[in-house]
Amino acid sequence: MGAATVTPSFATELASPEVKITGIFTYPIKSCRGISLPHAPLTPFGFRWDRQWVVVNSKGRACTQRVEPKLALVEVELPHEAFLEHWEPTIHSFMVLKAPGMKPLKVCLNKQYEVVDDITVWEWNGSAWDEGAEASQWFSDYLEKPSKLVRFNTASEVRNVDPDYVEGQQQTFFSDGYPFLLLSQESLDALNKLLEEPIPMNRFRPNILVEGCEPNAEDLWREIKISRFSFQGVKLCARCKVPTVNQETAIFGTEPTKTLMKVRSGHVLRPNENNKNKVYFGQLIVWNWKNSSAKGDGNVLKLGDPVYINKKFSSASEAAA
Repeated sequence: MGAATVTPSFATELASPEVKITGIFTYPIKSCRGISLPHAPLTPFGFRWDRQWVVVNSKGRACTQRVEPKLALVEVELPHEAFLEHWEPTIHSFMVLKAPGMKPLKVCLNKQYEVVDDITVWEWNGSAWDEGAEASQWFSDYLEKPSKLVRFNTASEVRNVDPDYVEGQQQTFFSDGYPFLLLSQESLDALNKLLEEPIPMNRFRPNILVEGCEPNAEDLWREIKISRFSFQGVKLCARCKVPTVNQETAIFGTEPTKTLMKVRSGHVLRPNENNKNKVYFGQLIVWNWKNSSAKGDGNVLKLGDPVYINKKFSSASEAAA
């Protein structure tokens, strides 16, 4: 689907620095547990390490919590120094995976890879680096079906975001489609007031959590400055069934989708557009790294960084989705 057909009207507003980053998260393996960080290096593909790996089935198709909710229980650990901007792994650097009933798995971050073809993540198909027989066996045993752990093949592959929404060649690895997801704490707080049982932020798997704005204010953010870095709001994030997976038990439920359908559906937010039965929560964004004056050293976001809104839509119905 292309971008919204209405002609948007913009308001310019430099938000108070009371809006700030209060959470930074990276998810090295798609659909497995994230890592909460005090700071993270920016790359054109997202935070460093974010969705560089994906578990695939016997046909090479990505496995996610939509069909394999047990992935929610896979803990991922990286060396602390991995989040220093210019750190490079050695043959002694490992990602460590833990899951219920499984012995820890160590995945070397610097090795010679075998290439496996026909890996599919949504619309994208290409080659990836195979993490080897031990990792394949570990995930096969855990998911009780043939599986592989693969890493994005940066040597030969490119995965562009949807050009209908973003000009230029913005790229991502194995995310659903865009390198960053931004949410506000106020949006979650407002939602939790409507739920019988409050849910934590990890149901929505954001990369950047902000605080100090009105609930769902991020819907309207078009041009965003975080610290000294320029970001573009791309589209409202349409939510799948993953937020209904309890991240502590890997059990599906009906919330928050049931409530979001009443207050955050396309029918409510964008009544003149398509996709009325989708629900939206959060804003997908990209870093304007090609136009950034913040190149070279210091390309790092950290907790407490101020957030400014330089341009925003007048209403959610005008935002792309």
